[in-house]
Amino acid sequence: MKLKPLKTKKDYEALLDWVDQLFDKKVKADSPEGEQLQIALLLINQYEDKHFPVPIPDPIKAILEAIHRLSRPP
Repeated sequence: MKLKPLKTKKDYEALLDWVDQLFDKKVKADSPEGEQLQIALLLINQYEDKHFPVPIPDPIKAILEAIHRLSRPP
């Protein structure tokens, strides 16, 4: 597969499918395919960071939730 920046969801899904195929083949990291796989994973990560951001939780709310969970009776 020719690697290029991911601009659409279709590009993203096609690259995910290709990566799955390489994982199934269990390519070695130091092989040419393995190096392409590493680049593909970087492209996927960049796309996901932009299009599926994970919000940072409010630290106070997270602490209060943890305290609440720990203080509940079993």
